[in-house]
Amino acid sequence: MNWYGNNSCRWWKSHATLKILYLLLLGQVVSFILAVCSLTSSLVVDLGIDAPITQSSFNYFALALVFGSILLYRRQKLRVSWYWYLLLGFVDVQGNYLVNRAYQYTSITSVTLLDCWTIVWAIVLTWFFLGTRYSIWQLFGAALCVLGLGLVLLSDAGVGGGGGSRPLLGDLLVIAGTIFFALSNVGEEFFVKNKDRVEVVAMLGIFGLLVSVVQLSVLELKTLKSINWTADIILAIAGYTLSMFMFYTLTPFVLKLGGATMFNLSMLTSDMWAVVFRICFYHQEVDWLYFLSLAVVTVGLIIYSTTDKESSAPIPALEEGNSNGEYQVLNDGNGPFVSL
Repeated sequence: MNWYGNNSCRWWKSHATLKILYLLLLGQVVSFILAVCSLTSSLVVDLGIDAPITQSSFNYFALALVFGSILLYRRQKLRVSWYWYLLLGFVDVQGNYLVNRAYQYTSITSVTLLDCWTIVWAIVLTWFFLGTRYSIWQLFGAALCVLGLGLVLLSDAGVGGGGGSRPLLGDLLVIAGTIFFALSNVGEEFFVKNKDRVEVVAMLGIFGLLVSVVQLSVLELKTLKSINWTADIILAIAGYTLSMFMFYTLTPFVLKLGGATMFNLSMLTSDMWAVVFRICFYHQEVDWLYFLSLAVVTVGLIIYSTTDKESSAPIPALEEGNSNGEYQVLNDGNGPFVSL
């Protein structure tokens, strides 16, 4: 009996280790793709295109076309009411709009570093709405990440010169965008852990496209008419669309396995790729404060990861009708609602 117990324990630990390694590897793949998204978005801006909503709408169209087709083939009813997906699409579009807009004013490195503010909002939102609980050390690690990000603001204020025409405005736009990204990540985490990944991505694409079309018709219609479409512009937008499509396709897997906070912590390494891109493609010098910021953020990530003792409360599955958990998921026929 003891032999069986020891072997079962070793089997479980080995499989748990493989799952962690798989999550870390997948997280880094998505992180690299995110850095490519940042690079291609910056290239679009360098080509003189100031249409961030239009730029993102191609990605939503691709998601709606591919995953919407799969959903139609299945011929199944929506498991979540449409207006929840409309809200999810709205906040996601605003996050993309604000961050892409920021490239007009600040550098690619600043955008990718400050994008990590999503972690702070994700912790707050998962704490209040999903019942996730974090240890003191986890919060300390996250606080170090925020401290590291503060060094970017210091550099862009003039200490090191972060690049861009109005870097502080660009930084503020990114931080505002991260609030919407956190809302989108937490909402998507809730749905992919309780419902169907294909449905979530398909509906995000459909409603994201609808919101984008309405918004660009008001804000960017004149800009679109004045654009002289060249091969470079088309290739840059195509590269951005492809990388964003891959990012949105893989993100639900990371959210389902690790949650919104761990997902955003994994995205921190995209900053290293952004520095590489800045040096290789833009031939720019990187201020020493960026490296100090990255070092502080990395230490914070290590502290958070090594002190994670499975303190996060699992999200009850909608289909299981779990009524014994600390949080109950109610479904009155109109949509899911988290009740304390």
